[in-house]
Amino acid sequence: MQPLHIILLITAYFGVLILISYITGKSANNTTFFKANNSSPWYLVAFGMIGASLSGVTFISVPGWVENSQMSYMQMVLGYVVGYAVIGLILLPLYYRLNLTSIYTYLRDRFGNATYKTGASFFLLSRTIGASFRLFLVANVLQLIVFDAYGIPFWLTVTFTILLIWLYTFKGGIKTIVWTDTLQTLFMLVAVGVCIISITDRMNINNLFTYVIDNKLSEAFFFEDWKSKKFFWNQFLSGAFIAIVMTGLDQDMMQKNLTCKSLKDAQKNMFWFTLVLVIVNFFFLALGILLTDYAELQQIDAHKDQLFPTLAMEGNLGLATSLFFLLGLIAAAYSSADSALTSLTTSFSIDILEIDKKGDEKAQEDLRKKIHILFSFILILTIIIFKYLIADTSVIAKIFQFAGYTYGPLLGLYAFGLFTKFEVYDKLVPYICIASPILTYITSVFAQKYLGIEIGFFVLVLNGFITFLGLLITKRLT
Repeated sequence: MQPLHIILLITAYFGVLILISYITGKSANNTTFFKANNSSPWYLVAFGMIGASLSGVTFISVPGWVENSQMSYMQMVLGYVVGYAVIGLILLPLYYRLNLTSIYTYLRDRFGNATYKTGASFFLLSRTIGASFRLFLVANVLQLIVFDAYGIPFWLTVTFTILLIWLYTFKGGIKTIVWTDTLQTLFMLVAVGVCIISITDRMNINNLFTYVIDNKLSEAFFFEDWKSKKFFWNQFLSGAFIAIVMTGLDQDMMQKNLTCKSLKDAQKNMFWFTLVLVIVNFFFLALGILLTDYAELQQIDAHKDQLFPTLAMEGNLGLATSLFFLLGLIAAAYSSADSALTSLTTSFSIDILEIDKKGDEKAQEDLRKKIHILFSFILILTIIIFKYLIADTSVIAKIFQFAGYTYGPLLGLYAFGLFTKFEVYDKLVPYICIASPILTYITSVFAQKYLGIEIGFFVLVLNGFITFLGLLITKRLT
């Protein structure tokens, strides 16, 4: 594809999103922006959450993992099922019973204002860095294959991209996101399907499932080496806790669920979302096996995050594959970024500024719009810092990994609140939550260096446990 064709594709894509925004944003107010007037059809929320869960990082990275890790990621996916069950049966009933807009309001009611602000702040930090990193990776790919050809600088590409996201989310907010996520998830899944069909056709594969099952890369379960990060219980338990924290305790993901008409609808959404997500991840891994074998067959030197983009754009798989890969990539990136911008605006408005106490409805709406613009600039600035001031992608990846550490305190706080009746010294909680990720990092490094244990994704559980332990030690008896 020529760069001009890609620009026309992106223009048409955003044109559709802006049209959806126009339709869904009519007569919108803060209630619409934050909760979609509790009118979202559960099946749209379930389907759209697939795209938000996958993101641009997953879209590019999961197929590239197969070469070195086989299908071990399925162990984590099965853990997700347990985590989503906890969300549907424990967290969603809690959120609906309290009629929450921001899920962190629970922390104020359970512990106090300092804990409440701490939980919201950890989310704001995590989501800002995480969303910026995901968009940074995809923007780099688009810059390389499109905008460099026209001499357009990276900072301008990013600024224009965030401007477009702001444009179709500033009015309807989460109501618009529910519908645009549905469209973007569709593009993502079609992209994977087209790529699978193209490769199976080129390699004359008659039965995809037989080919995958018989493949040397199809091993999915690893019980032998308990020190390995691929060890089953490491990944399974990590998957369960990652789902609980990064979906159930994440304002970005739960805000969509809270737009359903009732708890029953939200639980149906969670059930079907879980089922479809397991199937979709299997096909991503199957695609990884196909891409790895096809690259070897064609003697194309592409690995890890470069595997999928290189073969889709330069692997002689046809124009349709290139077209849908780009659509899927754009959809994966922006379905994550647009919902992140909306949830950041929501959390900062409600949790930090307590917008419901700021004057009349008109004043509250004006303030929310200013916050929305503020976070648009923060995302632009963070991505530009990644590109020009840090530059080293390995360092940026570590920053992204550290952002994952900030979800651990949320896990500890909610576990302590839900499963104990103890009170805490509210003013001590921020210090416990800051110390926990630091102690977790030190423990992880020590375990790797001196014991040869790869903690991997289990770091989230360790982080939550340390937070829980800190709260327990400093509890206030009543």
